[in-house]
Parts: sequence; C-alpha cells; structure tokens
Amino acid sequence: MGHNSRMQETSPATIDYPMGDTLPATGQALAVTPGVRWVRMALPFALDHINLWLLRDEIDGQQGWTIIDCGIANQGTQDAWEQVFATQLEGLPVLRVIVTHMHPDHVGNAHWLTERWSTPQQPCRLWMSATDFHAAHLASKHTNNFGGERAADFFASHGLTDPESVAKIRARTNYFSAMVPDMPHAFHRLRDGLAVKIGPHTWSCHVGHGHAPEHMALHCPALGVLISGDMVLPRISTNVSVYDAEPEADSLTLFLQSLDRMRALPADTLVLPSHGKPFSGLHARIDQLHEHHRERLAEVVTECQQQATTAADLLPVLFKRKLDLHQTTFAMGEAVAHLHALWHKGTLTRTLGADGIYRFSC
Repeated sequence: MGHNSRMQETSPATIDYPMGDTLPATGQALAVTPGVRWVRMALPFALDHINLWLLRDEIDGQQGWTIIDCGIANQGTQDAWEQVFATQLEGLPVLRVIVTHMHPDHVGNAHWLTERWSTPQQPCRLWMSATDFHAAHLASKHTNNFGGERAADFFASHGLTDPESVAKIRARTNYFSAMVPDMPHAFHRLRDGLAVKIGPHTWSCHVGHGHAPEHMALHCPALGVLISGDMVLPRISTNVSVYDAEPEADSLTLFLQSLDRMRALPADTLVLPSHGKPFSGLHARIDQLHEHHRERLAEVVTECQQQATTAADLLPVLFKRKLDLHQTTFAMGEAVAHLHALWHKGTLTRTLGADGIYRFSC
C-alpha cells in the first residue's frame, strides 16, 4: 500500500540483484541466505505484490519459524499462507509474527496468523512498534482512516476540488478495515536499537519515519542482511505522505533523515525489500532516493515561484501519468509532503485562501 506511482529506473552499475529474476511462486518459499526464506503474495493494486519473510527460529526450546510481514487479509492471501504452512515449514510451527509497520499489506493478516498459530502452551505473539500497533488498531476499528469525511476535507483544503474524486474519497470509509478486519489485542514492542534473537542470529531494529509512524527495519550483521520493509525499495520511491490525522506533518524530512541513518549499515548489505527483488547497493540506492526527492523539490519550487500553488496543482508536475483514485490519494499526500518540507524549512510560505484552500509560494 502507498507507493509513489513514478517509477524510477536504476543503474545496473550500482544496484545489483544477486538472485537475478528468480521469484518464489505463490505458496512457495525461496531460500535467500541460511535460515531466511522469501515468500511473495499478490496485492490488488498497481503495485501487485508484497514480499514476506520466513526466518528459522527457536523460542524457549521450541523449534519453528518467525514470519515477517503478513499480506492483506483476504481469502487468496490466507490460502497462499496455508499452502506455505503445508509445504514449506518442515512440519514446524510459526512461533511469532513480526510486522515492520501498520499498512494493510504488512499487518493485514496479523490477527489471523497469531490466532492460527497460538496454543495454550505457547502464544504466537505479534511483535511491532507501539506507535504502529496502536495506529493499526485504531484504523481497523474506525471508518475514517485513509478515506471518509476527514480525508476528503483535508485533500479538498489542498486543492483537490474535482467533485468525483472528493465524493469517492468521502465514500471510501472502510478502506483500511476491509484489509485489516481485526488486530491482535496484545503485542510485543519493537523499538529502535532493540536486539531481537531469531534462531542463532541477532537482528537489530532500525526505526524509520515518514512512510509510517514508527517503521521497523531489521538488520542482521552476521548474515549481512537488512529486511528493509518499505523504507528502501530498489525500483520505486517509497510513498511519503501527509494525512488528515497529522495535517502539518513534515514527513519527507523525517523520511530522508531516516535514510541517512541507514548509511551506517555496510555498503555490501543484502537488502530484502517489501516490494521488488532482493538487492545489494544500499548506499547507492539511498543516494538515488535523495536525488529523486531533490529533483521533485526543485520542481515544486519552480512552480511556486511562478504562482501560488496547491498540492493538487502539483499532481501533473510530480506524476507524469494518469492516476486512479488509489494513486490520487497517495499522490496528494506526497505532494503535500513535498510542499511541507519546503514550508517547514522556510523556503515557501503557506496561506489559507477565502475559499478554504492552502496555497504555497516563494
């Protein structure tokens, strides 16, 4: 969920795909490194897949597996999981579920998976950051998350005045809960810097902001592997949006600062992203993402020098192809994020017009 529709081609000289074009078939798992397996599930969006990970584990003497990220809660995904359970786990149970962040393609099946694998002797616990656990809990219970009245009003205040789009966003009241019908009622908290022992290896948590409230990527120095979630993707730029619940957020600045903290990881790290293929070239990819956003910010400044500009005015500037409703809401959030990065820095000023619409200018 929530990825920029502007595709970015990457230079083969800097980004390397060690597994080539090999992909795991639905319901199968592909070994990536010892004890780490790659599972791929379908998504009903333009971004049509999510990568999920199986890690060989042992908790309290019990051999089994840890799942990282869940897919959305629908029959197709759950059927694919059942196929994985029947054929890929070597007859061992799932011991816990780790979720990188609260978006539906990552947390959707957390309740189903933890219920499916919990026993009276051993609960299968959800592990995730507290912010994202509570955000997902709220979003699965309320009708106004990622759609509905407040989202429509927020985007309208940023210039999205096309009546059809606004009406569709207003009507989209069960967007999150349709894919995340329930959440586990208890969890184990992940936090930045926490060391998590998974099987024979220790993984450290790396917080990321801007894409989700408190995203957790996991790095294993011994394996040289980073499970990056949505923070670093090989081919597309992560969606970085401002939403109605935090209307003055500076999401893009937070995101870029999070990327810079990941530069501390070794350059030859094997990155396991949530979308796209495993790759090496972490530092090069961070440089590319910075350059991508520098270019977008420059385009925004150019527009705002010519006239007072709304986020909706920027859609054809930032996104060169026709957007569906799903993409339009993320594109609006992304346009606001770029305007806010410049506004918070003092490069742009923001004014609220008599028509209730925010405009930004130099």
